[in-house]
Amino acid sequence: MKTKRKAKAPRGFTLIELLVAISVMALLSLVSWRGLDSMSRATTQNQQRADAILTLQATLAQWGADLDAVTSIAQTRPIDWDGNVLRLTRRGSDPMAPSMQVVAWTLRASAEGPRWQRWQSQAFTTRGEWQQAWNLAASWAQGGGGTQGGYNDVALMPTSGWQLYYFRDNTWTPASSLPTTPATPANPAGPIVNMPDGVRLVISLPPGDGLSGTLTRDWVKPIVGGARS
Repeated sequence: MKTKRKAKAPRGFTLIELLVAISVMALLSLVSWRGLDSMSRATTQNQQRADAILTLQATLAQWGADLDAVTSIAQTRPIDWDGNVLRLTRRGSDPMAPSMQVVAWTLRASAEGPRWQRWQSQAFTTRGEWQQAWNLAASWAQGGGGTQGGYNDVALMPTSGWQLYYFRDNTWTPASSLPTTPATPANPAGPIVNMPDGVRLVISLPPGDGLSGTLTRDWVKPIVGGARS
């Protein structure tokens, strides 16, 4: 007569095996978390850099557009740089209503640090209005008003410093006051100064998650010709 053997009860995990499994799971979770954190940081940095590039491109496009549109009114200044603010007299942006505007570029402090800023006057058509806008631009650059009644300013991009150079007499020289152009019989109502043949912009971008370093941008007066860089 055969005897029946009792089935063995299923064997469970020992305490040591459970501890090893928990340790492995914890290690895998830690590695996964670090990987996700690294990916998140990389995505954030790439987005910040992309935003900084787009801002820089838009800012330099506006800079070039302002210089391209510089024009002269009799006995006024088309351009002026005093070491702090660049003021320009340019054509108005509405081709259906011929007019003039004064724009100004300067470096101003903000809560996030120094930023390159642009100021724009309302459109005008007389020399008296030009003088008012010209003076308001200087006042704005010194921290005064100039944002009411159609005048506005825009903070563009972080900038730790900037320099300007003029191209005159076939050489680049630090921007300074241009020589006065006296009235002559051939040009009795010309501008007070003549526009230089070129303007070189050198801006310093502060270190950060976006762009950093020094950038140089050259503008050449359209009638002079030659490639721009």
